[in-house]
Amino acid sequence: MPDLAFSAGDRVIVRDETPSHHHRTPWYIKARRGRVIEFIGMYLDSETRAHGGSGLPELPMYRVEFDQTELWPDYAESPDDKLWIDLYEHWLEPV
Repeated sequence: MPDLAFSAGDRVIVRDETPSHHHRTPWYIKARRGRVIEFIGMYLDSETRAHGGSGLPELPMYRVEFDQTELWPDYAESPDDKLWIDLYEHWLEPV
């Protein structure tokens, strides 16, 4: 098991950056707070593979849960609704 920065239950915030290169982090979760659900494994880095790189070393990825009301202030459905999204560790910071 790799040395991980986060554990299930940790509160995190997604970095608010827009790199000039390919990245797989949606704009609507940047600068938003969520909670780590689980570590889901080590994955090739799609951010470097998109530019012809090997994607190595593999990076830790986590499933992170967000309240829909955190993402969409005018969200009109149940306040208990959640969004789960898989994110590379380097996009996350502790709250």
